[in-house]
Amino acid sequence: MKSELVPSGPSALLALQRATHATLHLIAAELAGLDLTASEINALANLADGQARTVSQLGAATGTRPTTLTSVLDRLARRGHITRGTRPKDRRSVVIELTDSGRAAAALIEQTLSDLEHRALDGLPAEAVAGFHVVLDALTRQGT
Repeated sequence: MKSELVPSGPSALLALQRATHATLHLIAAELAGLDLTASEINALANLADGQARTVSQLGAATGTRPTTLTSVLDRLARRGHITRGTRPKDRRSVVIELTDSGRAAAALIEQTLSDLEHRALDGLPAEAVAGFHVVLDALTRQGT
């Protein structure tokens, strides 16, 4: 039985996939000068707050398995955007931190994402945007 909360018609998930695809293309075009993949942009965007994270924490934040994230982090480290270190109290735990060039790239990514989001959502009622976030959170929880 179909939930009354889900309207009939085109699938919301299919629409979300189309929106995601279009958004990723737009982000890639806006940030082409950084020469980063979408996965690298995602990792740097999630590190933009300057907080060190373990691989598993960053994997959870980016929606990426730690084993997949390792190759992304290898590329970012080779480019000098991140460092890997250990925590004094837990030397088995690898901690990811931004370098100066990583902070600069992350700041540009953060500003670009903010600008794109404002352009896309400008004029929508605050309640609609809040509802959109509720839906995204619900869909994200499905995957965990």
